[in-house]
Amino acid sequence: MIVPHATDTPAPVRTVRAVRAVRKAVVPAAGLGTRFLPATKATPKEMLPVVDKPAIQYVVEEAAAAGLDDVLMVTGRHKRAIEDHFDHAFELEQTLAAKGDAVRLDAVRDPARLANIHHIRQGEPLGLGHAVLCARRHVGDQPFAVLLGDDLIDPRESLLSTMLDVRDRYAGSLVALMEVPREQIHLYGCAAVEPTEDKGVVRVTGLVEKPSPEAAPSAYAVIGRYVLDPAVFDVLDRTPPGRGGEIQLTDALQDLAAGGTVHGVVFDGLRYDTGDKADYLRTVVRLACDRDDLGPEFIGWLKEFVAGLDGREGSGRDRPAA
Repeated sequence: MIVPHATDTPAPVRTVRAVRAVRKAVVPAAGLGTRFLPATKATPKEMLPVVDKPAIQYVVEEAAAAGLDDVLMVTGRHKRAIEDHFDHAFELEQTLAAKGDAVRLDAVRDPARLANIHHIRQGEPLGLGHAVLCARRHVGDQPFAVLLGDDLIDPRESLLSTMLDVRDRYAGSLVALMEVPREQIHLYGCAAVEPTEDKGVVRVTGLVEKPSPEAAPSAYAVIGRYVLDPAVFDVLDRTPPGRGGEIQLTDALQDLAAGGTVHGVVFDGLRYDTGDKADYLRTVVRLACDRDDLGPEFIGWLKEFVAGLDGREGSGRDRPAA
């Protein structure tokens, strides 16, 4: 990956005021999950299992590992399962305790112990920007992180912690950026950037939501991690619906970027996109292979399975009848 380095560009303006520590995270989870129908007809997409944990638990674990102990879930209708998952299940816990099953008991209790978790409803599906705006009363005048559940960052990575460290050095808001092939940039928000004196940190001068490859200002895609200044709320409040008739967070950040208060952290680590069916399946396989308790046996089976495909590349039409 090529990361811009400073040339003659002036050094970014650093904050001289005391920076309030970021302690709160917002997790938008109100989407309908239409790409995974019919599985998501009655089950929130965020609750789809990735090996043996729902996808959204990985996100909350990431926030907790970075020291964020206050998490607000912005949910919608038919999302009660998310609330239940991060609550105590007393009957189940009592049953496991009576059996002496300490391993499963800890696994059941862990979600409720990760952080102080709150829930609020997004009354209308008006986009990511609106979901963030719903968190205004809870967040108040503090900087806060936003973590999107479709993007899973490998637990061995430190992207969010790095972003929080960078936020301590720079004023304003931060986005996570990842270089993607030009032909894929239309799937993302795209950032125009300038170098700073810090390797891996860029100044964001503009943002475009899902541009064509020809119109994209760079190959830097905005992925689902943000650390936002509370000033974003006033901008979102006056941001009209944009692409898709929704209030876009990208549009609000573009407004802030024009004032020079948005920076980007360039990430080149392990990221899993669970919002796409094929990537979701690849995520499950990769994380299962990394597990000490599952990996060795699963990898052995996987090698045999792939070897037995005989060039059929996953087609089930040539399989023998049961």
